[in-house]
Amino acid sequence: MYIAAFIYKPGEIDEKFQRLSAVIDDVAAGIAGFLGAESWRSPDGKLSNASYYWRDQEALRAFATHPRHLDAKRQYRKWYDGYHVVVSKVERVYGDGTLAHFTRCGAEEKKGRSI
Repeated sequence: MYIAAFIYKPGEIDEKFQRLSAVIDDVAAGIAGFLGAESWRSPDGKLSNASYYWRDQEALRAFATHPRHLDAKRQYRKWYDGYHVVVSKVERVYGDGTLAHFTRCGAEEKKGRSI
């Protein structure tokens, strides 16, 4: 599993940005190997993070090179005052089994053992 974390400093967010963001989410969801996404904003509101989870590198690559995503990347200066991307390979997921999450891997995770 891979995570592509898109960390950015929001600029002027407008209606066109909201529409394009929804399109990007739809593109991601339409790619085989997409597992889910999460986002957060720092307490001071200066940074945001949109993290996309992928089954494998091929799925991540399909997203990164999709024409709609490439178009969005070309326009980033309209809405962001800066960004940073971190691509990570997930080595394990685990927990106490009480928190629903799309990375849960079944019975092993429910028992609190790392996968």
